[in-house]
Amino acid sequence: MQRREFITLLGGAAAAWPLAAEAQQPAMPVIGFLSGESPVDFADMLDAFREGLKQLGFVEGQNVAFEYRYGEGQYDRLPALAADLVRRRVAVIATSGTTAALAAKTATTTIPIVFVTGLDPVQIGLVASLNRPVGNVTGISSMNIELSAKLLQLLHELVPGATLFAVLQNPTGAGSQSIIAEAQAAARSLGRQLLVLNASTESDFEPAFATLVQQQAAALYVSASTLFQNRHQQIVALAARHRVPTIYANHEAVAAGGLMSYASPRADNYRLAGSYTGRILKGEKPADLPVQQPTKVELHINMKTAKTLGLTFPTALLVRADKVIE
Repeated sequence: MQRREFITLLGGAAAAWPLAAEAQQPAMPVIGFLSGESPVDFADMLDAFREGLKQLGFVEGQNVAFEYRYGEGQYDRLPALAADLVRRRVAVIATSGTTAALAAKTATTTIPIVFVTGLDPVQIGLVASLNRPVGNVTGISSMNIELSAKLLQLLHELVPGATLFAVLQNPTGAGSQSIIAEAQAAARSLGRQLLVLNASTESDFEPAFATLVQQQAAALYVSASTLFQNRHQQIVALAARHRVPTIYANHEAVAAGGLMSYASPRADNYRLAGSYTGRILKGEKPADLPVQQPTKVELHINMKTAKTLGLTFPTALLVRADKVIE
């Protein structure tokens, strides 16, 4: 081989080395994100999830990728969307809402799953126990059912003379029966009656409020539901139109003009879920990560709305409030 040929061959090999090295780089892990909501409705919570991931050193587009699957309010699509994520062999599936979590668990027994749910994950079959989840599933429970009684108690403190309360619930939502059972037990303990209003679509809101007015319910409790969470502005507007004191299971409603809310900060739950997802990407197993519950539950009050309704908040309630919108 002549010297010129040798140099050409050596140069070609050297040029190929970076390509070979690049090809040998490990593939970026992919998180499958499954939600029954829409991207617009879920944007703020996704930001919180990314914050939790970043705390563990993972940044989307740099060292981790996402595959997003949204049901856009059509929850019957979630099983097929979960199956698609499994076919793509994502490293972890993060889910928002109970229906999405159950769909993911049905789709795989091997890919780790991190859920955020408002229900008892043991009762609905997501995990074997809170401390020892077992299997491939763990996550965050925001205790919405357990808070139902407290929400009615707060409403009773605000309008102690009321004899009939109403609760708006989504009968098609997972855990709706448990939420109503808790609310009914709370109403009985207060010596009050409870009117159950059903709404499984946005078109049911107007008829539900019409029934509330017809039955002369003095105040309303809007229970935890993804439907109500995503359509809180419409519900707040109806409550204002009919001048009914209303308490919500999410703080976003109060920021939009609702009267009062009692809940764990939703963003905190998704930040925790992002952290758990990061820990799993670093090698921890879901079975070794206990299901977490909120460390704080906050009371938010909108005084602007109270004045519009002609309500005077008891001092005891105002003192306990974590946030008061003047």
